[in-house]
Amino acid sequence: MKLLLISIALLFSPGAAWLGDFSAAKNEAVKTHKRILINFSGSDWCGPCIRLRNEVLETSTFESYAKDHLVLVRADFPRQKKNLPSKEQIKLNEALADKYNAEGKFPYTLLVDENGKVLKAWDGFPNETPEQFVADVNGVK
Repeated sequence: MKLLLISIALLFSPGAAWLGDFSAAKNEAVKTHKRILINFSGSDWCGPCIRLRNEVLETSTFESYAKDHLVLVRADFPRQKKNLPSKEQIKLNEALADKYNAEGKFPYTLLVDENGKVLKAWDGFPNETPEQFVADVNGVK
């Protein structure tokens, strides 16, 4: 049922839908044969994270590509109390960080296959246009 709701949300949501649950993302990736892009972010304190979102990840170029090719996961670690996610989401984010971002890098973006194997990592702001970033992601075999 949860997977059905996620699938429906992905179909009818504007732009690209970011998930917070890596297990659900893996299930979706297996079902749709897509890769998973994981973004570790500090949305209210990390300047390069904010820049990455504004200049690349939330552009129409990236969202159009992602909608057809990627399952997106964001693990956000805001610092301001008003922006903190639920306790459940914090646990999911911390578990994902333990597995993929033990050094606590921000922003840190990973492309993984449907089994969770890391295919490529971007440490910090990639300093690419949205078109270059999409080409970079698309070129990973």
